[in-house]
Amino acid sequence: MTATAPRLGPSPIRRPLAAAALLAMLISLLLGLVLAGASPASAHAALTGSDPQDGAVVATAPEEVTLTFSEQIAMDDDSIRVLDPSGERADEGAPRDLTSGGAVRYAVQLHSGLPDGTYTVAWQAVSADSHPVSGAFTFSVGAPSETTVALPSSGAGGGLVGALYGIARYAAYAGFILLAGGSAFVLACWQRGAGARPLQRLVVRGWVTLTAATLAMLLLRSPYTGSGKLSDAFDLDGLQAVLDTKPGAALVSRLLLLGASALFIAVLFGAYAKREDEKEKQDLTFGLATGGAVIAIGIAGTWALAEHASTGIQPGIAMPVDVLHLLAVAAWLGGLTALLVALYRTPDITSSAVRRFSRVAFGSVIVLAATGLYQSWRQVGSWSALTGTRYGQLLLVKVALVAVLLGVAWISRRWTGRLTERTGPVSATDDTTAAAPSESPEPVAASDEEVDPERAAQLSRQRAALTATKEKRARNADPDRSGLRRSVMVETGIAVVLLVVTTILTSTEPGRTEEEAARGNTTTAPAPVAGGQLNLSLPFDTGGRNGKGTVRLDISPGGTGANSVHLWVDAPDGRPLDVPEVKLAFTLESKDIGPLPVVPDRLTEGHWTASGVQIPMAGDWKVAVTVRTSDIDQTTTDKNVKIG
Repeated sequence: MTATAPRLGPSPIRRPLAAAALLAMLISLLLGLVLAGASPASAHAALTGSDPQDGAVVATAPEEVTLTFSEQIAMDDDSIRVLDPSGERADEGAPRDLTSGGAVRYAVQLHSGLPDGTYTVAWQAVSADSHPVSGAFTFSVGAPSETTVALPSSGAGGGLVGALYGIARYAAYAGFILLAGGSAFVLACWQRGAGARPLQRLVVRGWVTLTAATLAMLLLRSPYTGSGKLSDAFDLDGLQAVLDTKPGAALVSRLLLLGASALFIAVLFGAYAKREDEKEKQDLTFGLATGGAVIAIGIAGTWALAEHASTGIQPGIAMPVDVLHLLAVAAWLGGLTALLVALYRTPDITSSAVRRFSRVAFGSVIVLAATGLYQSWRQVGSWSALTGTRYGQLLLVKVALVAVLLGVAWISRRWTGRLTERTGPVSATDDTTAAAPSESPEPVAASDEEVDPERAAQLSRQRAALTATKEKRARNADPDRSGLRRSVMVETGIAVVLLVVTTILTSTEPGRTEEEAARGNTTTAPAPVAGGQLNLSLPFDTGGRNGKGTVRLDISPGGTGANSVHLWVDAPDGRPLDVPEVKLAFTLESKDIGPLPVVPDRLTEGHWTASGVQIPMAGDWKVAVTVRTSDIDQTTTDKNVKIG
């Protein structure tokens, strides 16, 4: 009689597995909402101050414009551009590095004799963690004016080039995890797997993916941090400039290490897989493990050298911790993928190999917890940043995913515990299954005299196919193996989402930096000096028909910085008087500032308003109001008032 696969009724293991999968889906949805509700990944070096400040109105043109940043940046000759109201360059180019102590400052010299008007400062650079940063703001000389300069709607590193570069970053992480984790699984958990084609293909594909992604990032680096044009990817001058930077050197170093790893793979799946002598194989295992560890540490170090760990506080500690974190991720998630492939594609993976991977995964989790805790403190720094910044919110999502992944891993360990009760391959079956006859009769070979070589080869292929079918049926009939495959598949799916979150974190401004930048902007922004709302009443007489009336003026908040102005024109009988034109001007005669003209907008009959009226400093200002009641009848009346 033939053996049938045992029915799996409601299992105490399958229920939490389904719950974990559902929870992972909910966290993935939460991740989507976080990403959808947030702005695109912002830069990691933030502008914390400027002189002149954003929106400031200065009496005379400054000699230079100075920008202050939250961390080190790299600039070229065109990184800071100052444009006049007509869009022409108003600076000398070639920013000067004024960095001293902990303050990162750059200045650009302005042309002499600049006329009054609104000037636009546009800047673009590369932060110390390799990400492009950009921004723009305006200031005015004398008084605000119209400007033809359009502020950029998107930051550096966006568009098609930014999307391609981001895809290459994801692929590079995934390739490294498959390459390092798959190789570690073979050497540390299942050495016989070196001869398994599915595992060989997995590791080789990881190498190809990482190599291709690294080449793509090297070519895209120049347009990614500069012009944003895909055609500049093959510009030799741009490529040379990239090679002179820290990220470029890291990418080239990674390519060299990948060349060494190609030799490692050739030995692992070549001479090592064919070695039969146990003593020789043991020696070769030690050599491959040592060489592979050196290569993996070097490749992981290329990320630590050029990204978050290399800047900010404690870089000397952060970079080794970052290397350990990435290696632990590769050992856990890459080994998990290798285990899944082995469970589905190889017939003879042993329960001892599964046990060994379980121990490796447990050690990796401990390393991940320790290094992740340090990295979280370093990049977030406060509870407010954990919940109030995009980086902190993504970190919470990552922690939740890790918690779910650990729960599923615990279920996998229970399945592994069942498998450890048997010896030999995980796919081994009991005597009943092994003795079960095949549904198709095995071909019976005739005598050597009757069968020609071609027929013998055909019979051999048939026997091999029947054997493979029997082994596959036996594997599918094994409830413990099926349960382990399901739990490992869920683990792998969660791991993919976790990898996406981790990659997004590396391109998101750390919470600590974002809060510091916000505090810097708060302290350097032009804050109004409260003086209380000002209410003025100025009578006028233009001398013409309906030329008499009163102007009522409200200035709020009545201090330095930005103010809003409401102006009412009343007839002698108190009714609103509709006039063709009203203009304002503010003059601080003691400091020779002004007049600063303001042209209010008409809201309704007799009611005019203006917003963003800049008062650069406190003092006794003369407020002049010009009223025109006809084509030829016009008058100006003024009044002194203390502002600020």
